[in-house]
Amino acid sequence: MSLNRHLSKGRTLARTAGDHAADMFAPITLIGRGLRRHAEWAKGRWQATPKDRRGPTLFLCAAMVLGVFLLPHGPLFTLVGLMASAAWVGRAPKAPPAPPEPDVAEVKLTALYAALTPYLASPDDLSPLYGNEDGFRTAFGSWEFDGDGRLTELELAYPAYFTDTEPAARARIEQVVQGKAGRAREYRFDWDEESNRLRVSALAPLATDIAAQRFVTAPGEIVLGFTDEAGSRRMIPVTQAGVSAQQPPVIWRTGPRSSEPHLLALGATGHGTSTLIRSIALQALPFADLVLIDGAGTGEHACLVNRPGVHTVETSLHGTLAALEWAAQETARRLTVLNAARHAGTTPPEDVTRPLWLLLDHPTELSELAHAEGRPDPQDLLETPLRHGRAARVTVVIADDIEARDRITPTLRATTRARVVLGPTTPEEGHAALGAPLDIVPAAHAPAGRGYARIGTAAPVRLQVPATVDPLDDEAPAQLRDAVIALLPHRDTRTEAAAPAAPPAAPPVTPLAEPVRRAGEQPAGDLDDLADDVLAERPVELGKEHTPVRPRPVW
Repeated sequence: MSLNRHLSKGRTLARTAGDHAADMFAPITLIGRGLRRHAEWAKGRWQATPKDRRGPTLFLCAAMVLGVFLLPHGPLFTLVGLMASAAWVGRAPKAPPAPPEPDVAEVKLTALYAALTPYLASPDDLSPLYGNEDGFRTAFGSWEFDGDGRLTELELAYPAYFTDTEPAARARIEQVVQGKAGRAREYRFDWDEESNRLRVSALAPLATDIAAQRFVTAPGEIVLGFTDEAGSRRMIPVTQAGVSAQQPPVIWRTGPRSSEPHLLALGATGHGTSTLIRSIALQALPFADLVLIDGAGTGEHACLVNRPGVHTVETSLHGTLAALEWAAQETARRLTVLNAARHAGTTPPEDVTRPLWLLLDHPTELSELAHAEGRPDPQDLLETPLRHGRAARVTVVIADDIEARDRITPTLRATTRARVVLGPTTPEEGHAALGAPLDIVPAAHAPAGRGYARIGTAAPVRLQVPATVDPLDDEAPAQLRDAVIALLPHRDTRTEAAAPAAPPAAPPVTPLAEPVRRAGEQPAGDLDDLADDVLAERPVELGKEHTPVRPRPVW
């Protein structure tokens, strides 16, 4: 007899013995299953019984067991009844296992594939990637989901006839992908036009708990905000939530050697344009003089009034025109002095080398008022500082509403090559504001100070402006208000929070250029007498520590 026949006969005998054993032990298995279910029921009732009633319940059960034991043939009848009950309860087969939950990737990727099919399929395609019977596995190369079942990475292929060079066609695909993957997050879209592939990556939210503080930067560098590691090749130490951390900043370099000397920030109302102005002002004050125009007249920059280094904070049209006329004349004067110093081979005086910053918040509102009154447009007065500001050490920063972009003059748009857009924006608005298409789809809801920045011809990067609240706003958190107060230059340490030691003040310089004389105003020759009268009328403050104050223009 061969070995295979022996093995076959052995398997048959084992199968027969197993069947007989199953028939023999079937009653025991039935009763055991019933006893297990009785035990589970008793355990559940005991756990459901309140603790204050468990003692009486246990005493009653013990009394019943004792009574049964004392009855004639009581234990025998009880055992028979228990076996019969266990056999009755155990006769039901095991509950069928619950059907497995559907795979999250299968469900979501199938829905995304079906949503993309109308845009990426063609009836003339003989071997379509989309709309075939194989489903999404033929078009999607790789994908990843996080622990919450949300899509984090996706790589898909699209047909060669898809117009991936047209922004409108791209925007439709990006909108569909974001709608199926979740609109609460930002997504980066990397279009590989050579291989007809699209890579989608979900971006982690940026940190929103970085308050105003002194940043570690070189002279002339301004931290506009912070981005992710892909948007910056630099890390700086910051204080975040009370601890020290390293964050990648968005650096804007200013000064005579900067290729982007002026900044234009656009944003939706309430999404941080005024916060950005305050943040830039606090960073520029240690090494520059400021002229601030609050076109909206909301008083959000009142904390800078009468601060050392701040020439003026204007909210009216008359004061704005006077300040900008002086700024234009000051720019021309600086150019003349600098050119004379270069020709003579001497060092320029400090009053022309110390930077001057013009910060304008919502100037288009003043432009509308000026047009209604038949007065010069404040934006037209910025032409000289914008065109010659880099050589004259004059920097212009303008923040306005994104809906007012069409009311900004062409000169201003052409000379501000550093751009910031804040708040939720559409792809069309982002392209128009930054001058380049966004490869990031914004989230549906953005926190204050959240947006994008583009410096010169570089690619747009994500941006989160530091939390620089108005210290005079009682509704702002006290911790954030104290952080701003600590950065303001102080004259009286008794009226505000203690501030860190101010940097060494620059030596006094000669007064700035005289402003334009108007009818009914003080003659230019009496400006010094007027300044002396103003200083004489100011009450003497005893016991206060004063920092050297630069002379301010009088207009």
